[in-house]
Amino acid sequence: MDTLIGDEASVQFERLAILGVGLLGGSFALAARRARLARRIVGYSKSPTTTRTALERGVIDEEADSALRAVHGADLVLLAVPVISTGDLLKQLRHGLEPHALVMDVGSTKGNVAAAAQSQLGSRQSQFVPCHPIAGKEKSGVLHAEAGLFDGKRVVITPLAANSDSLVDIATQAWESIGGVVSVMSPEAHDAAFAAVSHLPHLLAFSYVYALSSQPQGSAFLQLAGPGFRDFSRIAGGDPSMWRDVLQANRDEVLRQLQFYKQALAGFEAQIQQGNWSAVEALIRRASQVRQGWDAPMGSDEDA
Repeated sequence: MDTLIGDEASVQFERLAILGVGLLGGSFALAARRARLARRIVGYSKSPTTTRTALERGVIDEEADSALRAVHGADLVLLAVPVISTGDLLKQLRHGLEPHALVMDVGSTKGNVAAAAQSQLGSRQSQFVPCHPIAGKEKSGVLHAEAGLFDGKRVVITPLAANSDSLVDIATQAWESIGGVVSVMSPEAHDAAFAAVSHLPHLLAFSYVYALSSQPQGSAFLQLAGPGFRDFSRIAGGDPSMWRDVLQANRDEVLRQLQFYKQALAGFEAQIQQGNWSAVEALIRRASQVRQGWDAPMGSDEDA
């Protein structure tokens, strides 16, 4: 790989392997093509239909029938699969991985991904740089992939202790070349933060919509719902299997955040039961001031 110097500086790779050619993997491929990040792109997915669709739509240049074959000769590998599948996929590809290849992922939890790399890659874990692009859509799949998905979006890189600074720099340049805005933190800090600002909110939205639909008059109530319900419940439309995996992977941090929420909800409930409306107003005012004073960081408006 060569570093290109100039106004459009980027990292140039000879061969990019995308493992999981869905929304994120397909969008990375399209963005890489737009940025001339890689000269050739090969894709692999568990579903041959997905890979064939990606090939027919020009998302990839060739399809592979296994992860092992996909990474053969690749100097950049992107894992775009459910976080729970990371360990198994690394096991499949490790013997075909080139010694100089950079491996990244797009998972929305990082502690389990880091552990999978350490257990499955052994000495080659130094080649794996965990990443989390905060980008997505309500619709998944390669048919919804787009080259601009990562433009201006935050990408969190959580280096392993085994990673060299130079490899982390290359990963950073790769994401920046396709429009990402990179932040670096530890896997542990990442999972704690995203449990609070993403994973728990999704759990609450799922729980709320489930509670509404479970009531005898839930369907009738739903017919009266307006913009407030639409805005609050939007993320409850997320992919069930993906969010099951996220909650499983970040279980401890989600449960920790859930305790904070239950304490806050109990505080509201107690004041309402006591009819202490000035206290209720004070609690609402505090939350309102925090929300009004918050400016959304670049790239934080997505669901992942």
